[in-house]
Amino acid sequence: MSFHLNERLAAGGFDFGTLGICRVLLKDNAVFPWFLLVPEVDAHITELHQLDSNDYTSVSFTIRQISNFVDSHFNPDKLNVAAIGNIVPQLHIHIVARSSSDPAWPGVVWGCPQKRNYNKEETLAIHEAYLQSLT
Repeated sequence: MSFHLNERLAAGGFDFGTLGICRVLLKDNAVFPWFLLVPEVDAHITELHQLDSNDYTSVSFTIRQISNFVDSHFNPDKLNVAAIGNIVPQLHIHIVARSSSDPAWPGVVWGCPQKRNYNKEETLAIHEAYLQSLT
């Protein structure tokens, strides 16, 4: 198997490396703390239910780990977790921290015109906190 990260998923974010079998990406939009998990599996697997049992267990565990991190670090009102893939067919899971004060609340974050890029210090702090959450 040769894994290739879809260019659209790779663009506009920070690669935090791999956790389990997933590539962990932080989207560069501080308005919505938003992670993407991209299982490093064959390209023909585009849905969670297509994973074999071991990979499904690994991905589920990683979703839980990242969800716990996002919940504790960002303290959202709601945590949105979804594998949609209507535009990018490569299997990926969104984990988005939502707040009743965010500009898209209670609607969806897709298409919200507000954006604020993380500065270097914010990105480094999130990455450090993420790494500490794994120990």
